[in-house]
Amino acid sequence: MRWLELCVDVPPEFVEPISHIFYRYGYGGVSIESPADFNPDEGEKAPVPETLSVRTYIPKDASTDERRANIEIGVKLINHIHPIAPLREREIKDEDWETNWKQYFHPIRVGKKLVICPTWQKYDSLLGDVLIHLDPGMAFGTGHHPTTRMCMELLEETIAGGEKIIDLGCGSGILSVTAVKLGAGSSLGLEIELNAVKVAEENCVLNGVDEAITVLNETLPNNRYSEEDFDLALANISAKVIIELAEHLTRGLRTGGKLILSGVLESDLEDVRDVLYRLGVVFHEVITDGDWTAVLATKR
Repeated sequence: MRWLELCVDVPPEFVEPISHIFYRYGYGGVSIESPADFNPDEGEKAPVPETLSVRTYIPKDASTDERRANIEIGVKLINHIHPIAPLREREIKDEDWETNWKQYFHPIRVGKKLVICPTWQKYDSLLGDVLIHLDPGMAFGTGHHPTTRMCMELLEETIAGGEKIIDLGCGSGILSVTAVKLGAGSSLGLEIELNAVKVAEENCVLNGVDEAITVLNETLPNNRYSEEDFDLALANISAKVIIELAEHLTRGLRTGGKLILSGVLESDLEDVRDVLYRLGVVFHEVITDGDWTAVLATKR
């Protein structure tokens, strides 16, 4: 069989939506080419490039035209929001399949000690590193989007050990996995997209934390989310959804419990702050990356 490799170069903030399109209409996964040559021992941080290359592969068969057309539509829609490079394609042989899509996904470091690593890559851990194993086909939260990275950085400074967590819109499960590997006691992930639920469950198994994390194809309100039952709430979604579900999200947090929120554009931050303040939530730290923000807050 022969295959078409489809590739597009996009800014980091558009890696997640492009990956989602490729994952849905491609075949066999998504790969993201990111920089990996940096030395944390010398104080170097993982570089944030202007663009990353996102790839997927589709078989040359009766489904080719439909798959490619759907991908092209998705790319054009994103191009209306922000100009991106044209979609590139090339034909490859069946025997090139395995090596071609895997060679572009490398380990990336987030924060001080978190490392996201594809399952087949060898990574020589430094003392204290926390490895998060992901497959590039798992496109709902890869660590490349600024909001995911910022949430992971806030988790790194927030987790003390033993926390009971709710992860609203958990996607690939990357934040729940990160939290438990940092020492949290348990996490309940809620996700409305069934494919993402399956991905999250696979990620939990890959990282050996499936006994500590439950993933449900549900949202809030939820009968598993009891009043003042959780120590930390995670929501890397959007300002609109955070505002809509703010009352349910905060009701389940104990007094003194923390919230880590992201997916919020800087232009929407004050609206989110106002709604949560009326519910007794105080912002302590706001970090930004481009137009995106992430928040660490406390329920009073």
